[in-house]
Amino acid sequence: MTTQKQKIALITGASRGIGASITQHLASDGFAVVINYASNAETANTLVNELIKEGKTALAIKADVSQPAQVKALFDEVESKLGTIDVLINNAGILKTQALADTSDELFEQYFSINVQGVFNTLREAGSRLNNGGRIINLSSTALALNLPGYAVYNGTKAAVEAFTKVFAKELRGRSITVNAVAPGPVATELFLNGKSEEMIQNFAKMPPLERLGQPEDIAQIVSFLASPASGWINGQTLRANGGLA
Repeated sequence: MTTQKQKIALITGASRGIGASITQHLASDGFAVVINYASNAETANTLVNELIKEGKTALAIKADVSQPAQVKALFDEVESKLGTIDVLINNAGILKTQALADTSDELFEQYFSINVQGVFNTLREAGSRLNNGGRIINLSSTALALNLPGYAVYNGTKAAVEAFTKVFAKELRGRSITVNAVAPGPVATELFLNGKSEEMIQNFAKMPPLERLGQPEDIAQIVSFLASPASGWINGQTLRANGGLA
């Protein structure tokens, strides 16, 4: 009797926030999880140690997803230590609200290097290296549908991610790999809460008909579904996980 190989999930920007919650959920689903991080080794390794204590398979790997050579090395290391990747979650990203006219060249370049080039780099590697029957889930944002002042450049990056999602799903024809995106509304993470007044946070919380901010677990459960066999007929779609906000 043969035992089924444990499936492997790579989650970028996974050391905290939504990424950490996704990682924990997929580990509970039975995946061997790879926690990619750019700088915060302590947080990433703490999460790995917690999962290993629970009997899960977990590995942390540092890589700047905006750098093609580092992404290739990331995939190489996963393959050498665990095996070929089954699920890719593109979660790494930055959010710094700024009026378009006040956005510096440096911030513009940082936005597109991480939020767009980072996704491009991992998708390009996954195109030839992901196992057949795999899953790719990109993180977009409901901010794209709200057109709020200060989000122009950020929204531009997420529009690119959604465009990649639709086309890449078709380019992987014949390999039974699905490519979808999840677009969270406001989620109570450090990334979202940082720099916002309590009044502003409460205003965001009241916007959805469900009258609360999303929680990382809300998004993790949706990603878990998209990573599972149950989602096999969903492909090239963006799921707006926002409590009815937009």
